[in-house]
Amino acid sequence: MAVRAPLKNNSGNLQEMSTTEVNEIVDQIVYQYSLNPSVSLSVVGSSGSLAAITDTRLQAGAQSTSASSFPNEATTAEPSVVTVTYDKISETRATITPTTDTGITWPVYYTSGGNVQAMSLTDVKDTFLHPAIDLLATGSLTTQQAGTYHINANTSVTGSTEVSGSNTAVFVDTRANTSAYTSGSIPETLDQPQNITSYYLHKITGSDTSYTLPMSIDGSNNLQEYPEATFESLIQEWIRYTAVSSGDGYSLSYNIGTSGSGNTRGSGIADTRLNGSGDYQTRYVNTDDYRAQEFPNGTATTIATYFLRINKA
Repeated sequence: MAVRAPLKNNSGNLQEMSTTEVNEIVDQIVYQYSLNPSVSLSVVGSSGSLAAITDTRLQAGAQSTSASSFPNEATTAEPSVVTVTYDKISETRATITPTTDTGITWPVYYTSGGNVQAMSLTDVKDTFLHPAIDLLATGSLTTQQAGTYHINANTSVTGSTEVSGSNTAVFVDTRANTSAYTSGSIPETLDQPQNITSYYLHKITGSDTSYTLPMSIDGSNNLQEYPEATFESLIQEWIRYTAVSSGDGYSLSYNIGTSGSGNTRGSGIADTRLNGSGDYQTRYVNTDDYRAQEFPNGTATTIATYFLRINKA
């Protein structure tokens, strides 16, 4: 591992940057990534590339009828489970061709012999790019994770942008609406759900932090401070490339499910449903028409909890 102390211009003198100044460049790299993430998530109508997750709820059993007496509870259909599949999150991975390292592309540092030398790409990864990926891949939701994603049950989250742009939920937890079922309406509509909680995909907004520009070697082998636009373009393309296809354990990806690799992002997505065995109800219509039906009942129980995760590999 070769973490370097890049050189800066201190009133006309070369000086090694402090750890704080290096970390400020790392934060700027995160910001540059947030402007154009190379591993991006979108909300789609269906067939998203991330795994499907399911919402379940109870619905009423079919009615039973008799011309002489109420059908026995043992003979009436039990409430059944309705399953709705959500696969509304897709991951897109950009193709990046970054600037080639010419030997003087990167910031300079003092060697152990006191010479000034340009950092190698390996140095740059160890000093800047990999620490930036480490920040992006954590479970935190701050500006140091800008350009990455999380789940929230609110459509508006401070410091983030709802991804669909139209408050489209990526999952809706539903349960049977027990108040919608009445014995006087037998045969009741079997499936009468109510929305409990909706979940939305958000992207964290970046913060353009201040930092000190490092020194570099120009085409005439002179030392110069990087032009800001040049340095920011360079670090943006390389953090985008690293995040999507580094091949050295620092590529980012997302997954969703009850388990998986990586750090969880935002709130869990709960699938809840009633746990009752059926509310047996009867309706007398006339001497030739006796009806019975079992409605959903019970206490709300969590069946599964799904998490969006960010993984570094």
